[in-house]
Amino acid sequence: MWKPSVCTKDCPDTCGLLAKVEHGRITKVKGDPDHPFTRGFICKKAGYFPQHVHNEERILTPLIRSGPKGTGRFEPITWDEALDQVVAEIKEVSADYGPEAILPYLYAGHMGLIHRNAGQAFFHKLGASRLLATICGPAATAGHEATLGSGPSTDLESVVDSNFIIIWGNNSLTTNVHAWPFYRKARKKGAQLVVIDPYRTRTAKEADMHLMPMPGTDAALALGMMQVLISEDLIDRNYLANHTVGFDELARRTAEYPPEKASTICGVPANDIRGLAVAYGKARAPFIRTGWGPARQLRGAMAMRTIACLPALVGAFKKPGAGITRSVGGGPANLTRLTRPDLCPKGTRVVNMVELGDALTRLEAPPIKLLYNFMSNPAAVAPQSALVHEGLKRDDLFLVVHELFMTDTALFADIILPGASFFEMTDIYRAYGHNYLRLARPVIPPVGQSRTNLAIFQGLAGRMGFEEEVFSLGEEELIKGFLREEHPSLKGFDHEAFWQEKAVRLNIPANPYADGFNTPSGKVELFSQTWQNRGLDPLPCGQAWRDPEGGDKYKLELITPPHHLFLNSAFNEISEIRELAGRAKVLINPQNAHERDIGQGDLVRVFNDRGECSLYAEVTSDTQPGLLVAEGLHWPRLAPGGKGANQLTSQRLTDQGETCAFHCSLVDVEPE
Repeated sequence: MWKPSVCTKDCPDTCGLLAKVEHGRITKVKGDPDHPFTRGFICKKAGYFPQHVHNEERILTPLIRSGPKGTGRFEPITWDEALDQVVAEIKEVSADYGPEAILPYLYAGHMGLIHRNAGQAFFHKLGASRLLATICGPAATAGHEATLGSGPSTDLESVVDSNFIIIWGNNSLTTNVHAWPFYRKARKKGAQLVVIDPYRTRTAKEADMHLMPMPGTDAALALGMMQVLISEDLIDRNYLANHTVGFDELARRTAEYPPEKASTICGVPANDIRGLAVAYGKARAPFIRTGWGPARQLRGAMAMRTIACLPALVGAFKKPGAGITRSVGGGPANLTRLTRPDLCPKGTRVVNMVELGDALTRLEAPPIKLLYNFMSNPAAVAPQSALVHEGLKRDDLFLVVHELFMTDTALFADIILPGASFFEMTDIYRAYGHNYLRLARPVIPPVGQSRTNLAIFQGLAGRMGFEEEVFSLGEEELIKGFLREEHPSLKGFDHEAFWQEKAVRLNIPANPYADGFNTPSGKVELFSQTWQNRGLDPLPCGQAWRDPEGGDKYKLELITPPHHLFLNSAFNEISEIRELAGRAKVLINPQNAHERDIGQGDLVRVFNDRGECSLYAEVTSDTQPGLLVAEGLHWPRLAPGGKGANQLTSQRLTDQGETCAFHCSLVDVEPE
């Protein structure tokens, strides 16, 4: 029997799935052909979901640590024993240090609105330290909004009418594969496809043109393009006069970045910058798809803010098929009935999740004494992992982990609570890559003794004596409440189709900028008064900031983009995928390899002052001189030496958004 479901991974596509269930087990997963955006196909990873759910290594009973932290020695216990132990530790820590000594750590291991947010009310009521969840997208959001305002961007489906497409910092064939049919349709009608990415990705290999700026220099490249557009009068002066603010100031700034100067910063030949700008300016309907890569730099928000200026210069927002896409989607925005921020005491301490290493080793008044981790694997994904691991090893830190598998983080746990998979729960899913909303119900009962996030937190709340309504609400009751919200995207929403588990189109236009921009001025802000009021440069700036730690000792840039077969650290639990992915590698240009006597397949040590890891060298011209690429994330515990690439990344925050600058690391490499 085939049952409908939705992929819950942190991916913009939010695929419609069909799961084949036989005798209570999922035996096959395929794409739902009735989904209007994902249209019946899935990525290679999702085909392995049966091995994810019915995996011999899945944790199916609560566990308590029986050996030293990190050794993976645990004993099974009952749910009552596990929850009683967690509540006892919460009460003891709260009594001795205050509730702010407790920190929840979570992110996007599950993207459904109910279970992703199921713990918020519990920790608010408790008065625990609040987690600032900024590790991924806020810098990109802040930069984009500085220029174009908040809300959804151009609908990806409209790209079929574009004749010139730029994919900027997005490896679509790995991280946004369901956009590809729309690009392909546009190309069949004659559209050119340009990819801007520091190395030759799967997507770049399919492009008509590939430009390779060095990491952190995207703003300089965009400014070089703008200088050409303005100097060669390839701009829409009428649009600029009526729909933007700050053009004159921007023109003066771009004059500082002719292609020759931009080239010295970003490494892209001046003629290529000029050629790209002219083609963009002359295009009938130019379209830009930005990824998150440019924002994972110390000046990541500035990079996104600068790129977002380009469509306004050529009047792209008034042209069908043109515009810019960062994140789309909508739907329920008010989740307060579930999250209950009103329960949180005023002035409660906030901890940035990027700085987990510091929080666990240096934070005082009070120190973190209990860490509650779910929907994330910080021992693998958080930056500066050596410091994170040092904190997790503390004997005076009580660590609770909700998990399905023995991840690097779970190895340090005192209590492990077996979580349910997304096939075993009811939830509502909105996307950030398309404009459809969907419900998914369980296709099988929870495997073993696993429980959903909502069930676990309601069990803890009952033991704590919390009596608020939120701690007894069920999934469907919460979803019905969300859908009663008077949100513009829910106007005319087809409730009947939704409850039949069909993907329902939200009321979001293909061009959300047709009636103006959600900025203070209501226009595209080429000059941002908001940023000036914060003491920031109000204009796009092409200055490149490099990793400041280590001085001149380290000569190579390192980026850690997604691996085709992993999603963050997910899918490592499936042995077949690990075998397909192969060994953890680092891409190194032949010039840099020769300089260091590194040969193809050699085990090498990549290092800086923050840490080190061992990877296998792939000597290839797919990356440029001066740039190492470590696609990930492989679980560190399965890598040589037990260390992963985030040993090398920093806790330093971006210019806006307080995001992690994952792609801003200076390192060196040598043979093992």
